[in-house]
Amino acid sequence: MSSPITLMVQGTTSDAGKSTLVAGLARCLRRRGLRVAPFKPQNMALNSAVTVDGGEIGRAQALQALAAGVAPHTDFNPVLLKPSTDIGAQVILHGRAVANLSARDYHAYKPTAMGAVMQSWGRLCAAYDAVLVEGAGSPAEINLRDRDIANMGFAEAADVPVVLVADIDRGGVFAHLVGTLELLSPSEQARVKGFVINRFRGDIGLLQSGLDWLEARTGRKVFGVMPYLHGLFLDAEDALADAATDVRAGEDALRVIAPAYPRISNHTDLDPLRLHPQVDFRWVGPGQAIPPADLIVLPGSKSVQADLAWLRAQGWEAAIRRHLRYGGRLIGICGGFQMLGGELADPLGIEGSAGSVDGLGLLDMRTELAPEKQLRNVSGQLAALEGVAALGPDVARGAAPVVGYEIHMGVSAGPALERPALVLQDAGGQRPDGALSPDGQVLGTYLHGLFEAPAALSALLQWAGLEKVQFVDLGARREADLDRLADAVEQSVDLHALFDGSLSRVSRPA
Repeated sequence: MSSPITLMVQGTTSDAGKSTLVAGLARCLRRRGLRVAPFKPQNMALNSAVTVDGGEIGRAQALQALAAGVAPHTDFNPVLLKPSTDIGAQVILHGRAVANLSARDYHAYKPTAMGAVMQSWGRLCAAYDAVLVEGAGSPAEINLRDRDIANMGFAEAADVPVVLVADIDRGGVFAHLVGTLELLSPSEQARVKGFVINRFRGDIGLLQSGLDWLEARTGRKVFGVMPYLHGLFLDAEDALADAATDVRAGEDALRVIAPAYPRISNHTDLDPLRLHPQVDFRWVGPGQAIPPADLIVLPGSKSVQADLAWLRAQGWEAAIRRHLRYGGRLIGICGGFQMLGGELADPLGIEGSAGSVDGLGLLDMRTELAPEKQLRNVSGQLAALEGVAALGPDVARGAAPVVGYEIHMGVSAGPALERPALVLQDAGGQRPDGALSPDGQVLGTYLHGLFEAPAALSALLQWAGLEKVQFVDLGARREADLDRLADAVEQSVDLHALFDGSLSRVSRPA
């Protein structure tokens, strides 16, 4: 094929279904034997993943890569913005942090960012049979049109056709689609091929008159109406996942809570807990009472000092100490791990004002933020944990395998690390990670994905107090739901029309 199939999915709103549709289309094209790359020019998210080339991209693009059957690469998301305040963000180009900029300064920086975007785009178009592009937010945000990278600015620069997706479950779907189209420039309107309506439930026959009106009003085709897929589990791009996907556990379930602090990052680490049938998991937001629990998990944070101050203001420090006095277990992951030490130092002002604050003092260690971010894909095993029995013939007592990644700018040191929580393996060899308190109640680690491996999840739930643990494989669930999503796309979307008949010309056996 001389040039790849290209299509950009833009949405009328945030969370309209862009990420989901791109993932579903990627799996559909993969089934046809095509080598497919996902692409998001600019992403703003605190959920990220480490790539095969040692960089960092948005979590949604890592999921789309899984759907496409390719290893995540920094070219899939060349510009990633990780908000550190309400008006500023860390700017990541081609997987590496290059600056911390205010929104105004980033606007001036956009031509440089666009250069990185087009470099990645050229490489992907040269290497893949199809490139599926995801927009960000809405293309009709008037104040963001100048120097746009994320939506029509990119589509125009790369000459890519666009399909608009809208969420009918929110209501106002026809106003969203027509209004978005009306707010585009004439050249941008000409680029929009048609529409996909997402999350429909009910009798499709009752919607038909509206679809006919929409096509007559806009002169564009409705390529399909995607059903509302109840319980679909896909990694959330940024916002906390819809509680509707959480498993409703029974009365004997292990009670697990976690704070939803303002700069929470990589909260998808806790998805295996949310979706486990024996776990009653709850996010606790601002102003909410902190309920009794068997296990408290402190997730990652983009601004550790600021989120620690928020925890204290919300009453979490006293609640954690009370929880430990009554024998509860506590896990800190990445930024949450750093909070457990005696001191958090940021001498260079990397995440805010330069200075140092006291940590929770639950582990004898100190963390200092450094300018070089640690980015690694790792595997390894848990250290021995009290109360954990053998989990099967291939898993020795307390030695459950783990797999995940590290994304952090902190360097921790102190006596607590002499009793590591894990032993990890990466390209640099084997090394200890994290800490386990002398009383065995507090565990901290830099490993994102701590609960992902089924044996590790089972071991940690047993350590936290669940006697007979049901084996759950979240990776298998994710793959099954990607196939379920692709099946729905195949049944509900006219792929032949969406891709202008090109699939029949280029498809080959998988």
